[in-house]
Amino acid sequence: MIDFHNIYPELFLMLAMLFLLLVGVFIKNSFTLIKKGTILSLLLCIPIVYINFDNQLLIFNNNYSINFFSNFIKIIILVASVFSLIFAGQYFKRTNIDKFEYMILVLSSTIGMFIMVSTNNLIGLYLGIELQSLSLYVLASIDRNSLKSSESGVKYFVLGALSSGLFLYGCSLIYGFTGSTNYLIINENFSIENLGLIFGLVFILVGLAFKISAVPFHMWTPDVYEGSPTSVTAFFALAPKVAGIGAFIQILFIAFGTAIEEWKSILIFISIASMVLGSVAAIGQTNIKRLMAYSSISHVGYALAGLATGSFVGISATLTYMSIYVVMNIAAFTCILFFSRDKIYYEDIRDLRGLSKNHPVVAACFCLVLFSLAGIPPLAGFFAKFYIFKALIESEMYLLAIIGLISSVISAFYYLRIIKIMYFDKEVEKFDDMSGLGIKLSLASSTLMILLYFIVPSFLLNLTDIASKVFS
Repeated sequence: MIDFHNIYPELFLMLAMLFLLLVGVFIKNSFTLIKKGTILSLLLCIPIVYINFDNQLLIFNNNYSINFFSNFIKIIILVASVFSLIFAGQYFKRTNIDKFEYMILVLSSTIGMFIMVSTNNLIGLYLGIELQSLSLYVLASIDRNSLKSSESGVKYFVLGALSSGLFLYGCSLIYGFTGSTNYLIINENFSIENLGLIFGLVFILVGLAFKISAVPFHMWTPDVYEGSPTSVTAFFALAPKVAGIGAFIQILFIAFGTAIEEWKSILIFISIASMVLGSVAAIGQTNIKRLMAYSSISHVGYALAGLATGSFVGISATLTYMSIYVVMNIAAFTCILFFSRDKIYYEDIRDLRGLSKNHPVVAACFCLVLFSLAGIPPLAGFFAKFYIFKALIESEMYLLAIIGLISSVISAFYYLRIIKIMYFDKEVEKFDDMSGLGIKLSLASSTLMILLYFIVPSFLLNLTDIASKVFS
């Protein structure tokens, strides 16, 4: 008999999605109702996940895992998804993308992310990736009145299909040489002397690297971030990144745990390339969403650096980094959604001139966020990078730590440039005053977490340490 109570979170979200879809179809102008229902469903799912938080289970013939690690990632995904909807409340109506399908796609994507971080099977991973990706393709092009939005959706779809093909080819090689798609059986039958298996591993890593926009598979990120509606860009920068890193950890340490030395060299290259390119390429950007795209590429590089250690300390550091990264990006995109005049949203960095004089509170919050992204102490972003560098030094990966430190210094330039524009350039016309409880709540809570993290850092560290021990 199948024990369905262990997958209540997935079942709950699926039923909520189907119910809200029916509401949207049969009730006209129901966007606000469905948005509230979606946020409520995501919030209710958090305690449902928490019920099985400490369980260590393998279900469906060892093809689906429920453990502390997967539940921890799921809660971060849910929190990120909720905030991406809360702070974009006014944006939906002002840009005429208040379509109920938007919320259905967010729920569908979230279910796909849940499958990605819990599956113990390559087929399940592919299904999770595609369920997430197909929803994101549509979200990217949901603004049918915008040529940029349509273009970004097409670019994302074409390149996403290519990466899925590479991923599937890798899966076929792994299945052909091990006779199974189950992570545990793959681990038992994996031989580093088999060239076909090594090729399969490489193709799978390429497919996953695309999903988290790691270099050199990042080519879609700047265009999609810039062209998509800002609320969609915010969602891209939050939940899918966490799910992608979670899938990376799951497959590397379970399916390919016997080939650590082989995939470590690949991760080191991808990590260095992401940190360096993300830091350097962002310097010349004038569009703030493109800048955030390159910033996200750089941050993914730091997260992969932690995994490149191949240690449980590295996993813990990466999980901590991604948790703090989500909070920083919630605050950053909340500020970006504030930059509007007469229902027109401005994305050029030069439009922020004199923001400190016209909107001192928003400027102060954005300044804190940018300092945190740059890794300035004692803000949360400093501790996130500190944990990564500590894990690298403990693993004697000094060169990678030095390159990461240099990249962090370079990236500080473009963050400080925005602060200079806000505080020292001549002011321009004021933006609209911030209104709406959602955007105020998101900015206040995320900024306070960034500012006060150093008071009780042990809470998050204890959770990530326990989550990393799942793979021991």
